[in-house]
Amino acid sequence: MSSSLKGIGCMCLGVLFLALGDAVSKWLGEVHSPLQIIFFRTLVSLPLIALLAYFAGGMRKLHTKRPKVHLLRGIIYTGTMGFFVLGLTMLPLAEATAIAFVAPLFVTLLSVPLLGERIERPVLAASLVGFLGVIIVVRPGGDAFGMGALVLIAAALCYALMMITARRYGGREHLWAMVFYMTVVPLVLTAAALPWVWQTPQPWHWLGFLGSGVFGVGATAFITLAFRFAPAAIAAPFDYSAMLWAVLLGWWFWGELPDIWVWVGSVLIIGSGLAIAYMERRTSLKRRPSA
Repeated sequence: MSSSLKGIGCMCLGVLFLALGDAVSKWLGEVHSPLQIIFFRTLVSLPLIALLAYFAGGMRKLHTKRPKVHLLRGIIYTGTMGFFVLGLTMLPLAEATAIAFVAPLFVTLLSVPLLGERIERPVLAASLVGFLGVIIVVRPGGDAFGMGALVLIAAALCYALMMITARRYGGREHLWAMVFYMTVVPLVLTAAALPWVWQTPQPWHWLGFLGSGVFGVGATAFITLAFRFAPAAIAAPFDYSAMLWAVLLGWWFWGELPDIWVWVGSVLIIGSGLAIAYMERRTSLKRRPSA
C-alpha cells in the first residue's frame, strides 16, 4: 500500500472516531451537562495522550517553555468543546456537523488580523461562498436557526482561534506537548465546576464517558498519522467524510434525516473549503523555491 493511501485510510479512520465521539457526546448531553461530559472525556484522554507521547519519543516531548500559551489554548479548547457539545444537544447531528465545517473559513479570515497574512481574492470569494452555505443550512427564520446554530458557530470560531494559535506556536513546541496541555486545562476547569453540574451517571453512561475519551484520542492519533503518511493536500479533504458519518449516525440512532437545504449548504461549505485548500497549496508551491 502506498504512503498516500495509508494517509487517506488514517484520515478516514480518524474522522470516523471523531464522528463516533460526537454521537456519544450528543447522547450523553441528553442527561448530563457539557461540563461533566468534557471532564470525563479529558480525564480518560489525558493518560492515553501521555502514553502516546511516551512511545513517540519519551516524556521530554511534554516539556514546554510557553505555559501561558498552553493556558490560553486550553481555555479556547474548553470553549470549543463546551459550545460544540451544547450545540449537539440542540440540533440534528448532520446539521451540527455542517455548521462546524465553517471553522476552516474562520481560520482563513482570522489569519489576516491575527497572523498578518494576506488573502487572495479567489480565496476570499471561496470563503464567502462557504458562509453562504452556512446561511443556507441554518436558514435565518427557519427551524434550524436559533440558539443551537449560534452556539455551534461560536464553537467553530473557538476552534479557528485554536488553529490560529497552533499555526503561530506549533513550530516551536512538540505536537504532544500542545495536545497534552490543551487537554489538562479543560480537565482542571471542568473539575472546578463539576459540583454545580453533577448528575450521577447510569451504568451505561460510564461506558459512554469512556468511549468519548477513547474516540477523541484515537481521532487525534490517526489524523496525526495521516499527515505523516500523506501530504496535507491529499489527506485533508477526507476530513469532510465526517458529513457522511454524521448523516448515518444521526439516522441510525435518532431517526434524523437532513433536508435538501442542509445538503445544498453542505456542498457549498465543503466545496469552498476544498477550493481554499487547493489555492493555498498552489500558493505554497509557488513560494517554496524562494522560501
